[in-house]
Amino acid sequence: MIVEADGGSRGNPGIAGYGALVRDPDTGRILAEKAEYVGRVSNNVAEYSGLIAALELAHSIDPDCWILAKMDSKLVVEQMSGRWKIKHADMQKLAAKARSIVNPQRVKYQWIPRELNKDADRLSNEAMDAGTAGVPWKPRAGADTKAAAAAAVLEAASSPAPAAAPTGRLHHTEIWVNDFAAAEKSLGWLLERVGYVRKDEWDSGASWQGAEGYIVLEEGPDVERGPYSRKRAGLNHLAFRAGSEADVELLARRAASHGWTLMFADRHPHAGGAEHYAAYLENEEGFEVELVAG
Repeated sequence: MIVEADGGSRGNPGIAGYGALVRDPDTGRILAEKAEYVGRVSNNVAEYSGLIAALELAHSIDPDCWILAKMDSKLVVEQMSGRWKIKHADMQKLAAKARSIVNPQRVKYQWIPRELNKDADRLSNEAMDAGTAGVPWKPRAGADTKAAAAAAVLEAASSPAPAAAPTGRLHHTEIWVNDFAAAEKSLGWLLERVGYVRKDEWDSGASWQGAEGYIVLEEGPDVERGPYSRKRAGLNHLAFRAGSEADVELLARRAASHGWTLMFADRHPHAGGAEHYAAYLENEEGFEVELVAG
């Protein structure tokens, strides 16, 4: 599905709202749309809020769909694509929420000029107008009834009845390192390339949020100093889904500039078996990561 999103703030920060919609990729018809006043926030917060709403709309229609997200915000597109770092704490939380809605591997981001994002822009302005007037946003008269129905489904799902928490999934992985700065340059960089978003940071470490669970890298006084060896009892390596075979190859080449070397080069890319396409990488401390295609 195609989603389009926009957000605006009159004053930046000021009165703000977002617009979000889902479009049929074959016909271009709008399947669902939503707009909401979000109070007095910055333009960037409004933009991210629009993206979150658009992903929720698409997920409510088809939880297994692949998504092309189109926005005229260069910042959001580059940050969510993993090409720009997310330094602001509010942006980190919003990006993490967006990545938790849909598996990041099923979402691609595309920047479009403002003139091609008119429907989402219209919705965000409708939301700001409604907020200024002190009334809730309502779909235009004559708007697609299916869109209104999908929005109603999403509204009902926003406060679901309590359900049992899922079990059997990793909550987080914590990796202690000798040198956090070095680990951040290699492993932290790679985490962001495969879809994780930097979440929290402190003097001796940081965490990166994924679609499910998060990963912590930490150096501290309790770390027993000594060289790391993946062959000792304990964690041997981390393996991440990294997209297509071409995506794996591109990422492996780029990783060489960030402290990683290719392992098992004579058997690459089938070191794990003839049916298994992957790149095995090792950083300067000896930590191993596997990038899996498919």
